[in-house]
Amino acid sequence: RLGIWIIGAKVCGRFVGFRRLEELEKYFPIDKSKAKITSSYNIAPSQEILAIVRRGQENILELFHWGLVPFWAKDISIGNKMINARAETVSTKPSFRTAFKKRRCLILADGFYEWKKVKEKKQPFFLTLPDEKPFAFAGLWESWNDKGKLEKIYQSCAIITIPASESVLPVHHRMPAILNPDKYSSWLDPSNQDVEALEEILQSWTETELINRPVSKRVNNARVNEASNIKPFKQTEIQF
Repeated sequence: RLGIWIIGAKVCGRFVGFRRLEELEKYFPIDKSKAKITSSYNIAPSQEILAIVRRGQENILELFHWGLVPFWAKDISIGNKMINARAETVSTKPSFRTAFKKRRCLILADGFYEWKKVKEKKQPFFLTLPDEKPFAFAGLWESWNDKGKLEKIYQSCAIITIPASESVLPVHHRMPAILNPDKYSSWLDPSNQDVEALEEILQSWTETELINRPVSKRVNNARVNEASNIKPFKQTEIQF
């Protein structure tokens, strides 16, 4: 199913994360990890991804399925439609508004893919920070257990998206919200339920300067999970 995911149907429909815990702890406020960490160069919707949540007084690194499943959902299939939440409506849309106020997370990544139409075909690009350090998407999370019927709680999340910055616009008109590290604590704090202040973080405290490079069209298939996925694919080598 993952191999035939419709490219371009969603903003940030694939991303990359390859750091070990020792590296992640240098960049993010992690007090404890409950996640088995594996490298992935082609993360697709429904897969488990790394996210930091605040539980009590600790920031915990955990695994969440990518695709938000609200607590009131009838089944997990709704998550396939909710991998992204638009910043413009996240505070009012019924699917996201409660999580936006109370259940926010940092979704860890090293970069993401977008597809641009070139000569009537779609060319994949890899986007990341200029220094290529890991970063955190602004995310929302939920727990679902089918009204108590499940033995194991299904944890899920969504990535918040914003209008593309000037550096991203040549590739795509929208981009994931990459949080400035100075706002990690405010974002994670569940007691911070000031909607206007949270919206201000998304508007003014995100990283907007990104670099991009074309990569092999092999990344179109989510089953292709190799380090070579993010290597530059020269413009002169683009074939259609």
